Parts: sequence; structure tokens; C-alpha cells
Amino acid sequence: MSDAATLDRPSNTRDGIEIAGQAPDLSRVLTPEALAFLAALERRFGPRRRELLAARIARQARFDAGELPDFLPETKNVRDSAWEVAPIPEALKDRRVEITGPVDRKMMINALNSGAKMFMADFEDASSPTFANMIDGQVNMQDYAAGTLSYTDPNSGKCYELGETLATMILRPRGWHMVEAHLQIDGAPISASLFDFGLHIFHNGKALAASGRGPFYYLPKMESHLEARLWNDVFVFAQETLGIETGTIKATVLIETLPAAFEMDEILYELREHAAGLNCGRWDYIFSYIKTLRNHAAYTLPDRAQVGMDRAFLKAYSLLLIKTCHRRRAHAMGGMAAQIPVKNDEAANEAAFARVRADKLREVQAGHDGTWVAHPGLVPVAMDVFDEYMPACNQVRSQQCFPPIGQADLLKPHTGEITEAGVRTNISVGIEYTAAWLNGRGAVPIHNLMEDAATAEISRSQIWQWLNFGAEVIAEDGTARPMSRDWFDAIFADEIAKLEAAYSTKGYASGRYGEAAGVFLATATGEELADFLTLPAYEVLRAAG
Repeated sequence: MSDAATLDRPSNTRDGIEIAGQAPDLSRVLTPEALAFLAALERRFGPRRRELLAARIARQARFDAGELPDFLPETKNVRDSAWEVAPIPEALKDRRVEITGPVDRKMMINALNSGAKMFMADFEDASSPTFANMIDGQVNMQDYAAGTLSYTDPNSGKCYELGETLATMILRPRGWHMVEAHLQIDGAPISASLFDFGLHIFHNGKALAASGRGPFYYLPKMESHLEARLWNDVFVFAQETLGIETGTIKATVLIETLPAAFEMDEILYELREHAAGLNCGRWDYIFSYIKTLRNHAAYTLPDRAQVGMDRAFLKAYSLLLIKTCHRRRAHAMGGMAAQIPVKNDEAANEAAFARVRADKLREVQAGHDGTWVAHPGLVPVAMDVFDEYMPACNQVRSQQCFPPIGQADLLKPHTGEITEAGVRTNISVGIEYTAAWLNGRGAVPIHNLMEDAATAEISRSQIWQWLNFGAEVIAEDGTARPMSRDWFDAIFADEIAKLEAAYSTKGYASGRYGEAAGVFLATATGEELADFLTLPAYEVLRAAG
């Protein structure tokens, strides 16, 4: 949180703009001029956003009816023709290790000082979208752009300041599916994407452009090139309105939905003036694979721990991303290493580091230009691997040959077992994470992994898939039995009892585990698989103030 602790609320509720929440430093962020800019964005682009969300629903209905995702025949000319994205600016040429995390002030400073080349400040999956968190994040962005970002811990008195060598900041706004309910434009909530992006570029765009530090963005959870076209139009409008040279904005797109994997060329093409690369957002991608193919029993996945990047649809997707990016002279970014250092257990700590090294070695040898880690302690591990195997600043101009990658490759499911232990892990981790999210924390260490919202999404969608198809599960006694609702309910009740015992009745209530369990259960066992757990969870978050 910023140093200021006063709750304030701008009085501007005129011209169809209403602020429906309170937060520290609100008047610094939601100035009259910033509000007018946000209203212009929402009025101009909000209707298209809603149309594109409706198009998602219509396409999912076709998938549910039996159609399978495939490359689009109408855009074959884009895939087949020769073109490249605009040149990459100097600040983004070396991205060998990127660290990600929430927009908490202290964590931002630690990430910027971590030795990573880039820091993705995440307003989305690693941040719980309380209004206070979102506004505080924007305050922190302003202070970063001004070179004044610092923090003094009120408990220890320790001062955190920016060092001489800093990671380059890249901001991830929330996805197109989310709204910011605390700002109403003409009686309806503004798009959370436009809220996060709009405030950032309005307050910081010119300063970042003048210093060569941006403005740079990561774009999450897109499902089509038409959604990329919308982002591109938003970028052009913002730059023209604010007097920033068109093309200054550079964006990296997270390919974290199955439909988007079939439109990677098209997405880069739509953003070609602003595109910096694509990223393998693998955890959300697993969730999207389950969600997209939810009515197709042949694509049922085993325990999450058995769904690795070295085979099946995940390997095909990562190779196609590298192939596509390098053909278009864009960066191909690898995925997240979720491991964190394990305190007081040297063997477990070394095992975690070994898994990170193996994962990063696979990525750099496959052709990725950089990778992600979730903890500053993992930056040197990943950096050592990329320094050894990628001496240049990137591999964008490599002449590596790739096998043909078609529809069947991108859909090939992982094989393996579904176990009762996997069911229990999905329940406990899903509830633990959701409870933390409802308490305002979006990046949470659980079982020595740094988890974000994708964790809960995978957990509850796997439960839904296994229940929906009565999947065979290996019980703890070694026998195989179909996943039934009665058996699941018994396991669920047992896991709840463990949480109650671990936290006490009082701690269970104050930790909001009951509310989290309700959200998880509703989204894991509903008649239809809910599109996002975070949508009903956001309503719970808002109701609590």
C-alpha cells in the first residue's frame, strides 16, 4: 500500500460517471481528466468488447455441440503470407528471465531489484481485484514512472528502495471478461481491461515513452484475433489522444486459451505495429483446454502433476508458438516456474531448483527467448541456464527447423492416472487459494508453489470434468472406481474437516474458507462448467465491501 492512508473519494459523479467505491489515494488516481479518458475508452470500445464476449459464448456452444477448434480457413492468407512485426525496442530485446507478481508495493520493489530482465506487474491473476488493491497498484505505477517508488515497513521499519539496475516494467491488465464494478459509466461497470490500461497510460505513458521504458503491456486470456484487433484499436486511440507516437506501445500476448493457439499468426498480425511477442501462459492454457473441450470425453486429462510441457498438446503448443514468433521476428516467451525456495529443507529446496533448471533447459533448447519465474530466489537459477545456452540477447533470428504442427497435435491429450490424491489436492488447493483471494491476496504460496488464479481454475475444472464423465479414479487403497458425486461429496467433506481442524473454527470463519468452499463447490459441480471462477468470486468480494 502507498504511504498515504487517508480514504478519499472524488466527487465527480457527473456526465454519466459514478465512482462506487473508496480507497486510499483515490483522488490522485481518478482525477477528472483521467475519468474523462476512461469514459471515452468505455464508450468507444465497450460495445465491441461485449460483442466479442458474446462471440466467445457462441463459439463455445459450437464446441459443446461437437465441433473441435481448428485453424481458420478465412485467415489462411495471413498465415501463409510473409510479414513481420514492427522492430522491437532496445528495452525489450533481452528478456531471458522475467519475474511476475502482484502490484503490492514491497513486492514490486523486490521484483524490480531481483536481477530479472523484466518484471510483469500483474493486475490480473496474481492480484485480488479489491478496489483498494487496484487503486494502490496504480499509485505504485505512478511512483515507478516518476522514479520515487519506495516503501517503509510499518512493523519493522525496514526501508525498501529501488536499486541502480532494475527490471523493465511490463503491466498486465485484467482480461476482457472482467469488469471494474466500482466505476460506472452511463450506469454500467467499466471494462476492467480498459480501467487498468487506461489509468496506467494516462498517468504514465508519456514519461515512460520519454525514458524508453515503455509503455509495455502483457495482454491476457484473449480467444481470437478479433479481440487482438480491439486491443490494437484501443492502443491507437490512446496514443493519438494522449499525444504519444503511434507504435510506442508494445504488447506481448499471453497465449493461454486453446482457441487462441489456432490464431497465433492472426493475433500477431492484428497487433503487428505494437506486438513484442507471445508467451506460453501454460497454467491458464491447461484450464482453457479443459473448458473448451468440456463436452468431449476423449480429452479428459489426468492429475495436474502429470500434465507436463514435454509432451502431448502442451509440447505442440509451445513449439508452434516459437515457430510462429520467430517467423514474424517476435519474441517467444516461455512459461512460469511456480516453484519457490523451500525454507529449512535443503533436500526439498534442491529438488525444486532442479525442476526449475530442467524446465528452463527444455525451454531454451526448444528456442524460447526467455522465461518466467515467480520468486526472486529463482532468478539466478533460470538466468544461469539461459546465459549458458543463449549467449545472444534472444533467439528471434534462429534458423531452427520445426516439425509440422496441426490440429491433432494441438488437441492431443496427456495420458496418465486420475488419483484420489489428485482429487483431494484439487479441492484443498482450490479452496485455500480462493480463500486467500477473497482476503485480498492473489499470489499465494501453497505446498511450496506460488499459485495464482489459474491454480483454482485448473483445480475446479478438473473436478467438473472428472465428475461429468464419471472418470476412473485410483482410490487410496489402490482400487479403481468411477468418480461419483456421492464419493466426491464425501472427499470434499473430509477436506473441509481438515481445514477446520488446521485453522480452528474461528480461523476458518475469519479466513473466509467457508465462502471460498461455496464458490469452489458451485463452480466445480454445477450442471455447466462456469466460464471463470473469478466472476462469482468477484461478486462475493464486492458484497463484503
